[in-house]
Amino acid sequence: MIFDEVFDVIVIGAGHAGCEAASASARLGAETALVTINLDLIGQMSCNPAIGGIAKGHIVREIDALGGIMGRVIDRTGIQFRLLNRSRGPAVQSPRAQADRSLYRVEMRRVLEATPNLHLRQGVVVDLIIDKNTIVGLELQDTRRLRAKAVIIATGTFLNGKIHTGQKSFSAGRSGEPATIELAESLKKLGFPVGRLKTGTPPRLDSRTIDWDAFEAQPADEKPVAFSFATEKIEQPQITCHIGYTNEELHDKIRQNLYQSPLYSGKIKGIGPRYCPSIEDKVVKFADKNRHQLFLEPEGHNTNEVYLNGFSTSLPAELQQNLLKMINGFKEVKIIRPGYAIEYDFVDPRELKPSMETTRLNGLFLAGQINGTTGYEEAACQGLMAGINAAFYAQKRDSIQLRRNSAYIGVLIDDLIQHGVDEPYRIFTSRAEARLTLRHDNADQRLSPIASEIGLLTDSDWNKFNEKQDRIAQLRNVLESTRFKRSDHRYVSISQLLGVDLGDTITLAQLSQRQGVNSEIIFRILPEEIKTKIKDSDLDTALADLLYRGYLETQKNANERIKHNDNLKIPKKIDFQNVNGLSNEMIERLERSKPHTFGQIRNISGLTPSAISTLLVYLTSQTSK
Repeated sequence: MIFDEVFDVIVIGAGHAGCEAASASARLGAETALVTINLDLIGQMSCNPAIGGIAKGHIVREIDALGGIMGRVIDRTGIQFRLLNRSRGPAVQSPRAQADRSLYRVEMRRVLEATPNLHLRQGVVVDLIIDKNTIVGLELQDTRRLRAKAVIIATGTFLNGKIHTGQKSFSAGRSGEPATIELAESLKKLGFPVGRLKTGTPPRLDSRTIDWDAFEAQPADEKPVAFSFATEKIEQPQITCHIGYTNEELHDKIRQNLYQSPLYSGKIKGIGPRYCPSIEDKVVKFADKNRHQLFLEPEGHNTNEVYLNGFSTSLPAELQQNLLKMINGFKEVKIIRPGYAIEYDFVDPRELKPSMETTRLNGLFLAGQINGTTGYEEAACQGLMAGINAAFYAQKRDSIQLRRNSAYIGVLIDDLIQHGVDEPYRIFTSRAEARLTLRHDNADQRLSPIASEIGLLTDSDWNKFNEKQDRIAQLRNVLESTRFKRSDHRYVSISQLLGVDLGDTITLAQLSQRQGVNSEIIFRILPEEIKTKIKDSDLDTALADLLYRGYLETQKNANERIKHNDNLKIPKKIDFQNVNGLSNEMIERLERSKPHTFGQIRNISGLTPSAISTLLVYLTSQTSK
C-alpha cells in the first residue's frame, strides 16, 4: 500500500486530549502528526470556557508537573482565577480559572506550532489501516493515506455525534462541525464494544442585553493561584463573574413543556453526566428545590458572549428565550447561541491497557471522551499519558503508568480500565484513597521527577523544581527547630491571640497545627533569614505536610483493614438507605449491583473510597450485634 506521508505517531482530534497527546509525543522525539477536521479550532472549548475546579484543578497541576501544556496555556489566557474550597483543608482546595475562549485556542495552536517534530494536518479520518492485528496507518476522506507506528484516537464528541434541540436533531460533532461517522463505523467493524453517552451545553447570551445589577458579583482572587509551576505571575487583567438563580415560575414552565425535551420524549438514548445535569433534569429530579444557581461567565475580554453555567438544555431555542426572560435581570436578554444536547459514541474503556493502548489492536491508543469521560481536564490527562506511551511504543521503549496513590491521573485511568463506565466519568477527590497526599500544591513533588526522567521536563524547569525542594527542606527544618518559651515576648503575643495556654515551650511546627493559626501568622514569626528565601507556595506546602502527617498513618491502617475484610458477608435483607453517610449515587449503585460480600462491594464501578469505608464500619457494627 502506498502512503502519502509517514510518521511515528498520528493523533486524531485536536481537542484537549489530542493537544496533550501530540505535544507529549513530539517532545519525546517521535515524528507526530495531529490530524483534525478544522485547524482553526485546535483547543476549542466546546462547552464551559474554564479550566480546573474540584479535583479537576488537581489534575491540571499533575499534567503540568508531568510536562503537559494545559496549565501554561490557561495561565496565559485565564481571565478569572479562583481557589475553590479555601475554607476547607488544603487536600480539597483546587484552582479554577475562567478562560478567554478565543485566546485559549490561539495560544494552544501557537504552542503546538512551535513544537519540534509536530506536524498539523487538516482532514477527516474515514478508516484505520490494519495489518495482522496491528495498526499501520489511516485513510482520510480526501483519499490521502498516512502511515504510523502508533495511532491515538481523541475524537471527543465527534464520534457519530448527533445534536438535539427540541424535536430537531442532526448529525454533528459540535454545533457547526461534521460528525466523524465513518471512523465510528470502522471501530465497530473491528469489534470494539461501543456505547452511547450524552452531554449538553447552555445558551450563550449577549452581555449588552443583561441587567448586571440584578446579579451578585463574584470577583477574582486578589492573589491568583496559577496552574503551572513555571508561572511566576498572572499578567492579564481579571474580570468579575456573576451569580443568579432560577425561580418557581421558570420551573413550572419547564414542567409544562417536558414533552418538547428530547431527553424526556425518548429521542435521546445516551446517558448524561450525573454531576452536570440539564436544567430539565434539575427541575424534575430535584422537585423540592425552588431555585437553582446560575453562573454568568463572560467568554473573553473582547466579546459580548456570556456562558450561562448551570442552564444546560436541549429545549427548543424559542422556549429557551422565553424561559430566560422569567429571571430577574434577563427581561431583555438575547440569546447568541442556543443550548443543545449532543449524543456520541464511546468505546468501553475496559478495552484498554494501563498504557491507554487497546487490548484488541496493537499500536492503537484511545484518549478522552471516547473512553467515557467528561471534562477537558479528564480528557487532557488521558491524552498526555497516551501521547507518552504511544511515543514509547513507536520507539520500542517500555510504557509508564501512574499508581492510584501517586496521582489523580492514576485514579482516573485505573477506574476506567478496571470498572468501565455506565455514565460520563468525572473525577472527584472522594475517588482517591490517598487524597490527603494528592494535593494540588505537591503535584510537582510527586510527578516532576518522572517527567525529568522520561524527557518531558526542560533543564530550566528541572532546576527550578530542585531549587524549590531545597527551599521547602530548609523551611521544614526551621519549623521543627524554632522553639518559643514562656519568657519569649512572641510566645505571649501568640498565646493572647489564640486565647489558650501553649505549654512551657512550643515549636513553629506544633504551633502551625493549632486551630486559628494560618500561614500568614506563621510567616510573620518566621526568622528573617528564611523569610527572604521562600515563596508563599513553599510555606503552604510545608504546613500542609505537617497538618496531614498524623492522618496519613491512620489512613494507611484503614486501607489495610479494608483489604482484609473481603469475605465479610452482606446481610440478605440489608437496606442501604439506612447506612448513614452514603450519597444517593452510592445507594443507587449498591442496590443495582446486589453484592453478597464486602469484596464484591470493593469492585463496584464508581463506588468511592469513603463510601467503602462507611460500609465497612456499618457491616462490622451489624456483625458484632
